[in-house]
Amino acid sequence: MASFSFGSGNAAKLLRIPLSLAGRLGTLVVPRGDRWVFGCGAGIGDGALALHRYATAQGHEAVWLTRSQREDDEAAALGIRTLRRSSIRGWWATARAGVLVVTHGLGDINRYADGGGFIVQLWHGIPLKRIGLDSPATTQVPNVPGSAILRRAIAILYRAAAQRIRVLPAASDRSRGRLESAFGLPSDRVVVTGEPRVDVLSEGPPEERRARASARLRTALDGLAETSRVVLYAPTWRDGAADPAVPSADDWVRIVRVLEECDATLIIRSHPLGEGGYVPPLPSRRVRTLGSSVLADVTPVLPAVDVLITDYSSLAYDVGLLAMPVLFLAPDAEEYAHSRGFYGRFRDVAGADAASSWPDVLEQLEGLLSDEAAFTERAARSATLSAEMHAFRDGRNTERVYGAIRARGIRAPKGAV
Repeated sequence: MASFSFGSGNAAKLLRIPLSLAGRLGTLVVPRGDRWVFGCGAGIGDGALALHRYATAQGHEAVWLTRSQREDDEAAALGIRTLRRSSIRGWWATARAGVLVVTHGLGDINRYADGGGFIVQLWHGIPLKRIGLDSPATTQVPNVPGSAILRRAIAILYRAAAQRIRVLPAASDRSRGRLESAFGLPSDRVVVTGEPRVDVLSEGPPEERRARASARLRTALDGLAETSRVVLYAPTWRDGAADPAVPSADDWVRIVRVLEECDATLIIRSHPLGEGGYVPPLPSRRVRTLGSSVLADVTPVLPAVDVLITDYSSLAYDVGLLAMPVLFLAPDAEEYAHSRGFYGRFRDVAGADAASSWPDVLEQLEGLLSDEAAFTERAARSATLSAEMHAFRDGRNTERVYGAIRARGIRAPKGAV
């Protein structure tokens, strides 16, 4: 069951207009300083964590705005200073900050104190499905009288918020065009630097990356079975609608059989905003769930995975940095194209053999895990797809983003050379 939808989120946004106006007035009289404030809709991770580490290493004072005790604890374990996002101190820290870093939206920080701030929107994935102003889903509102007017009001608010973004990193020129369109930004605000969140997929020798990722995955999933292959299933969010790919009882029998025959483990990573019912009717050591409550950011453990199964997730672009085979399971591709929309054709990303059911994708998976040539061919296809969308793979995206921020007038910390 999804915990969030655009409709409910936009209704709340309209109700917050008076508070937003009051907060904006407050920021007109509060001077901004040099501190950097960070927030991330997914928790302590993503590109925000990479940039936080880089900025603090350069000497910048920084604070992370959290939403829960769990985030407080995770930040403390990493030595990150925190404040609660919705507290008075969170408002003050946001209002006084010189740089505001987010990954999802302005709600990652204190949304009532961002007026006049230098906003860095790192985003959280290369757009495959349409986002922002490019998708009709973004301006959805509850079906009430005057909903057409409310949709227009939401579009105006979204565009106005986006115009406050000063730096939006893009993975490539191809991705850049999508982000410019989705956020309604001029080209000088969207910079091709690569995305900080995927530096972890390019840093160091492959064997070291896999060892680190495997250790982290086994820490997150205590008792993870020792198997020859790890398969990650990561479906995306359906904006409150039911997930059509939840396996039936018969599907689960087939899933476990294929995993046993191929000596593989299936790790299920539902989207944080729409965790589906992906629990087999009978427990199996071959199936584990890795929800956002277990691991906020899945990217660092990707080098420990051998095969990705997804539908419309941007992970399909990211794992190509690791030359990881991708299988697509998309039973609602036509409907999703109509309700959410894709950049280009889904077929151009998924290929002509995208599966529409678990039996179909399991047949493909079994072929991959039992035929080295098939595995290699699919891995090469994934790497080619990734190369079209990731301009850099040198592990220095964060450094380039920091340079873009500095180039736009943000001062170096005192004492820096």
